[in-house]
Parts: sequence; C-alpha cells; structure tokens
Amino acid sequence: MFFGFKDLIDILLVALLLYEAFRILRLSGAGNLFWGILAYVVLWFLVSFVFRLELTGAVFNFIGSAGAVALVVIFQEEIRGMFNRIGSRMSNVSNAQLGRFHQDKPAAWLTDQQIDQVVLACEHMSEGKVGALIVITAEQDLEEYEQTGEIVNADISARMIENIFFKNTPLHDGALIIRDGRLHAAACILPVSKSQSIPKHYGLRHRAALGLTEKSDALCIVVSEETGRISIAHDSKISTVKLAALKDKLQHK
Repeated sequence: MFFGFKDLIDILLVALLLYEAFRILRLSGAGNLFWGILAYVVLWFLVSFVFRLELTGAVFNFIGSAGAVALVVIFQEEIRGMFNRIGSRMSNVSNAQLGRFHQDKPAAWLTDQQIDQVVLACEHMSEGKVGALIVITAEQDLEEYEQTGEIVNADISARMIENIFFKNTPLHDGALIIRDGRLHAAACILPVSKSQSIPKHYGLRHRAALGLTEKSDALCIVVSEETGRISIAHDSKISTVKLAALKDKLQHK
C-alpha cells in the first residue's frame, strides 16, 4: 500500500487531536483518564477494523458516542479554554499583520509610568509579605471574572494597589484586574487550576493565577503572603521572578 501525502496529514491531525486531549485532561487533573480513553480507542479499532466483530463493534460505537457527549459536558470549561486560545492566536496573527500588539504582550497597553507603579507596589508588598494577585488583561475579555468582584475604575498607582491588598480591608481577598490602563475591578474570583504539576509550595493565589492563564491570554502577578516572593503566570506557566525580571516582563524588553 502506497503511503502518500494525505496519509501523513491524516496522522499529523490525529496526533494533534491526541495531544490536545492529553493536555486538556492533564490540566484538569485527569491525566490518567487520557490513557484509559486511548486504550478504549485502540481496542475499538481492533474490534471494528482488524477482527471485524460487527456486534461488539456496534456496542463499542454506542459507548463511544455516549462517552464523547459525557466528556464534552464534564470538560466543557477546558474545551472552551482551548478554543479561546486558538481564536486568540488567530486574532493575534491578523493583529500582527495590521501592526498591532502581539498576544505575548499583555502589558502593552500600560505606560512605563504605570508599569513602574505596579512594580513598586509589588516591591512594597513583597517586603511586607502582603499577599496579592494582580491580573493584566490582554486581548481576551475577562468580564465574567470582573463581575464577581467590585468595580474600582481607578488610576494605576502603587498606593492604591497596596491599599486594596492591605490585610483585613474589604477588597484584599481575590484578584485585582487591570484593564485598558485602569484598576478596573478588585476582589474578583478566578478559576483554580487543577493541574497536578504545580509545586506543593504554591498556594491558592498561585493556583488561581495559573487557572486563569490556562483559560485566557492574561498575565498574572502573585505576591506570596508566606514568603514575599513574586511570581508571574502566563500562557499556562508560572515561575518565581525578581523585581528586575518582573519589570522586564511587563515592558517586554
């Protein structure tokens, strides 16, 4: 049998689908489920196409159809996040052609002065071990998360940010969302990542920051209440950074 270009495309598409399925399940904390689904697919292929057992194949087809619907219902949030990222990338390709900002620059709408204020606030909160979670919106709309908090609509200033996260104040719990160069909403509730690969020393703020970046193109800054360390979450990844690296990341140098 001749192996042609169409066969290669077919294999690559299947590999891409399997990779995306594995990534979605791994991020949701159900990585082992992927291997169970893969084993089912292999067994279904052997029954239906190799041994050609019609009755058993029909049962497998019915179970597969019902299982596919169940998976879509169970993992609808993860699937929606996947399509959001695909749409965002396509949008950024067209934006790049028009000379607009790229997705990897979620702070591109912040001026150098505004960035300095964010960094200064993080420095003070880090020194005082004040926990904080700051979200900088990029292309994707975060209105569904903004609605869970209180609208602030204030200028970006270090003092304002520190006051929001000061212990025992009404808005210190939750995330502060920066949109269009403004402190837009505070005390916002974010989705928590279920990934099993998150280091144990990361707390709930870190998991919330990572959870949002798994579903959007936003950038999140976390100040640890226990250690004072500053972390950045973006594109489903999180890492601890120094102040200089934080400023560079926001300025995209």
